Amino acid sequence: MLLTLTTTRTPATDLGFLLHKHPEKAQSFTLSAGTAHVFYPEASDARCTVALLVEIDPIDLVRNGATSLTQYVNDRPYAGGSYLAVALRAVFATALSGRCANRPELVDERLPLEVRVPSLTARGGPEVVHKLFEPLGWQVEATPIPLDPEFPQWGDSRYVDLRLTGTQRIVDALRHLYVLLPALDGDKHYWVGQDEADKLLRSGEGWLADHPERELITNRYLERRRPIVSYALAQLAEADDVPAETEALVTEVPDRPEPLAVQRQGSVLAALRAAGARRVLDLGCGGGALLRVLQKEPSFTEIVGVDVSASALDIAEKRLKDKSRITLRQSALTYADPSLAGYDAAVLMEVIEHVDEERLPALEHAVFGIAAPRTVLVTTPNAEYNRHFEFLEEGRFRHDDHRFEWTREQFRSWADGVASRCGYEVRHLPVGPESQDSGPPTQMAVFTSRKEAMA
Repeated sequence: MLLTLTTTRTPATDLGFLLHKHPEKAQSFTLSAGTAHVFYPEASDARCTVALLVEIDPIDLVRNGATSLTQYVNDRPYAGGSYLAVALRAVFATALSGRCANRPELVDERLPLEVRVPSLTARGGPEVVHKLFEPLGWQVEATPIPLDPEFPQWGDSRYVDLRLTGTQRIVDALRHLYVLLPALDGDKHYWVGQDEADKLLRSGEGWLADHPERELITNRYLERRRPIVSYALAQLAEADDVPAETEALVTEVPDRPEPLAVQRQGSVLAALRAAGARRVLDLGCGGGALLRVLQKEPSFTEIVGVDVSASALDIAEKRLKDKSRITLRQSALTYADPSLAGYDAAVLMEVIEHVDEERLPALEHAVFGIAAPRTVLVTTPNAEYNRHFEFLEEGRFRHDDHRFEWTREQFRSWADGVASRCGYEVRHLPVGPESQDSGPPTQMAVFTSRKEAMA
């Protein structure tokens, strides 16, 4: 099976830096059932193409798990699918991680790219290929391959000749292929467990949660193993990327069977309404999930989204349909910014657990001391509830970037201390379905300035 990736960005040979593969050197990599070869059919300043050729040994296929003699005759050596995705990861692991030590400035550069897979398994035909790749900014040509050109009456096979063109970062292009090739194949050659769900979440970070076909992709990638699919979809909802058209709840303690992320947004929205807030800060806004909910509320006259990540702010800007009341700013929440003072309310939704605990006093000073809004809303995971997540290993956090996850007592102690030191009253509210022993999955603290409470 073959995959080629071409760029015409000048000098095109910079592709070698991004892929960590020298254009003048052919390399081979051993796979579980064959060999992957990487080489450059063309490499000039004007145009550069890298080719990934994967040779699968049918004998090794049987030795590695197949038991039927019929497994010697199959499409695995010829059609792009899960084996091609595994080869991508084996060969371009550093590029998939978004690292380029020699030319780090290239990582975030969007390049004109063309991807070609002459024989790709596509269950559902060209229509599904378009549905999966086009929302990611690719122009798609998926030409059906006939079962036999000599007998056109037999119709088309389940394979297509795929050509993608678009302007993408290399890391994004590779991650799209790594996830979507197996999703189109729908037939993985290895056991699918929670580790596969975690791979999907890592490779889909920044794009899968907002993909209109994320459920189809997740189901196919994880071979419709219901508990693992449910785990992955729940994590995607937690990734701060719930679709904007999802209607948020308006009660402080939602009880409808909505995704937890939606319930959290509904609780925050209700608390802001109850506080009479009109000018709102979304501190640590990420990709803008909460901003998209807030912008639909006409009572908010000014909304400011703040995040330390420029790429997250770029995503938020692209997803916001109406920016007339919204301003986006890049800033770290641990640094005091007097220009954020004077707002009615600030929201830190699933933010504090991403900050090192020793930096929390700096965050406290910046938010409660300098910005000092009348109302501050803070939500964070309840560590006691983690045991109810079936595929979350004991002692493991819900997200790889979490620095800590607190129990209810730990969060209450921190919140009460902040309120006492900074002149606020605080009340605690549950978010999500409560367990009698473990409490709610999310805990929320609502801080109200004592001056406001006395007014």
